[in-house]
Amino acid sequence: MTRHQHWTAAHIPDQTDRVYVVTGATSGLGLASARALARHGAHVILAVRDEEKGRRTVADIAAGQPGASLEVRRLDLADLDSVRAFADGLRADHARLDVLVNNAGVMAPPRTLSAQGHELQFAANHLGHFALTGLLLDLLSAGRDPRVVTVSSLKHRQGRLNLDDLAGERGYVPMAFYSQSKLANAVFGHELHRRLTEAGSPIRSLLAHPGYSATALPAASVGMVKMMFGRLLTPLAQSPDQGALPQLYAATAPEAQSGQFFGPSGPGELRGAPRQVESAPQATDAEAGRRLWEVSERLTEVRFAFPGRDRATDRV
Repeated sequence: MTRHQHWTAAHIPDQTDRVYVVTGATSGLGLASARALARHGAHVILAVRDEEKGRRTVADIAAGQPGASLEVRRLDLADLDSVRAFADGLRADHARLDVLVNNAGVMAPPRTLSAQGHELQFAANHLGHFALTGLLLDLLSAGRDPRVVTVSSLKHRQGRLNLDDLAGERGYVPMAFYSQSKLANAVFGHELHRRLTEAGSPIRSLLAHPGYSATALPAASVGMVKMMFGRLLTPLAQSPDQGALPQLYAATAPEAQSGQFFGPSGPGELRGAPRQVESAPQATDAEAGRRLWEVSERLTEVRFAFPGRDRATDRV
């Protein structure tokens, strides 16, 4: 990627007639991604929890980009019923999906359980995106240069997958569970790449992280985490527009390959133009991928209908 060391959103190729879903698109990295993609001609579906906020976001984007092709759909990633409803609605109205950007996330809240009883960060950051990807696989298979971009974090390198206590019943440390969820994102992205490749699918599975960016993510955090990320470090952070560049590169660059992970090029991968970066060893471990996949299938009741498999088997 040497020749792209100064890559910016201005380098995004023409995206006319390409259909994107961006989760968490009303603020931060998701908003920056939706705005940049719409500016280059994409039809962007903003997948959001708050539809009214989503409509305001669409109006704001359209005010600066007359003619932008945008739509809003409700999606609560922490509620698997909402994920299924979103996928069913999208399938009813769209014949294909070109790119899914698994961007939304929650960071270090007090211990909270999802509608299905899963720890909130693991539910929203990983399980919801796992289920969403599986339920939209048929639309992606019909897409043109189809891609799944899963947004992880630098914190995935401090993560440990404790598959015996995913709900935090035997001890909950907010930031440790955030790191676990971001490691799960990375493990999922790599395992999806392996399975797509084995199936001979044209879908690319790519990963990205934003470095350290000023977003609203720490707003739900508690104690020292909120103070550190929300007050002390924010002045040092890059903008969401800059932080979104790795995921935009993964989503749009012709040369970005399935299985690659992109992050900022600066010191410590905290800021800078996008480049390929290394995953934590556990993220690329095939056995970790297999175990997480099996647990995710069981908890979401979603099986991926890879080529050659019966679509009716998308539920366990």
